[in-house]
Amino acid sequence: MFEFKLTAPGQGSAPSGAEEQLYDLIVLGGGPAGLTAAIYAGRARLKTLVLTGYLPGGQPANTDVVENFPAFPDGVSGPELAQRLQQHAQRFGARLELDEAVGVDFSARPFVIRTPKATYQGKTVIIAAGAVPRRLGVSGEERFFGRGVSSCATCGGFFYRDKEVVVVGGGDSALAEGLFLTRFARLVTIIHRRDELRATKIYRERALAHPKIRFLLSTVVEEILGDQTVSGVRVRNVKTGQVSTIQADGVFVYVGMQPQTELFAGQLALDAQGYIISDRRQRTSVPGVFVAGDVQDPLYRQIVVAAGTGAIAAMEAEKFLGEYPDVSV
Repeated sequence: MFEFKLTAPGQGSAPSGAEEQLYDLIVLGGGPAGLTAAIYAGRARLKTLVLTGYLPGGQPANTDVVENFPAFPDGVSGPELAQRLQQHAQRFGARLELDEAVGVDFSARPFVIRTPKATYQGKTVIIAAGAVPRRLGVSGEERFFGRGVSSCATCGGFFYRDKEVVVVGGGDSALAEGLFLTRFARLVTIIHRRDELRATKIYRERALAHPKIRFLLSTVVEEILGDQTVSGVRVRNVKTGQVSTIQADGVFVYVGMQPQTELFAGQLALDAQGYIISDRRQRTSVPGVFVAGDVQDPLYRQIVVAAGTGAIAAMEAEKFLGEYPDVSV
């Protein structure tokens, strides 16, 4: 069993006082991008703080098995990979706080990061806040979220033993989580709005061959039905317009990701989808503020890619501090 052992906000190794709250680097996010950045920053002897958020580990922490991360030919459980990354960052001296930013000020150095219990200053910042699953935006979704509607099969799959569930989406996440749910559910129905799945070939082959999985393509969910809990979904075929109802005890939604960038609107340049705009060196529109991981990547959303951008961001932060050692640029 892998558990995160982090410093509680306002406690731990760092003493109190304004000077002690000044870090060479503050990393916002405790997923693969943020933790890899912390590893590289720690090796460079940068005084580093990682605000992991309240669900540390990022997306791997909610993933059953990761099969495509280098050096794990037999796969590795998501929680184990997340734990190993955390231990690696701590080995090189990064301070990990189970806390998250609620306010930032990037108008001048040192940059100011506010959390519910503390205020920190950073000579540089790496934003690795990640992305969260998008919602369908249909009737019944909010009402039943956490009571039959979820975006984490690993978290709730056990509760659907011998039941019927629906998975909405056609990408890697939808098929991977659908395959995971077959361990418990009697039937998994995957609903996708297009007539072809977007998932990579290995997931398509596995899902199409699985006897517990059926597909409804060219179909969208229009309503999630139920009384106290979910009982089904109302769907519409986008080609024929035919509307029907499917029995389901649970609905798992995987229809893309929403970057966690609300906090940075007005301070950093964002694209039309809300992703932070950066160059190849992970530099944002504010000198000294860098970005890594899914918060700036609408295309790939892979753990190894996130880790790579975290490494780049940390190396660029180190270079920046070498050029601008004072807190004012």
